[in-house]
Amino acid sequence: MGLTSLNISLPQSLRDYVEDQVRDSGYSTPSEYVRSLLREDQKRRSQEKLEALLLEGLESGKPIEITPEYWEGKRRQLVQRHNRKKTGHGA
Repeated sequence: MGLTSLNISLPQSLRDYVEDQVRDSGYSTPSEYVRSLLREDQKRRSQEKLEALLLEGLESGKPIEITPEYWEGKRRQLVQRHNRKKTGHGA
């Protein structure tokens, strides 16, 4: 993965904080520390999105039983939809 630069301006108090974290937490550079924070934020936001989607699914209606027959029917529907789009007769 190639790296690019991003310059940011910080008040002295935040710069001191970052430098303290680098020194006290074993990071090699301020960049490494900031990358770690960004990765943690990405992970947290992904988890929040997943949880929201799961809640949406749970609240979407009455549960149905998922069987091999259900999946076969879904597969047939998708194949039919794909074939209609390919031939230009899709709805």
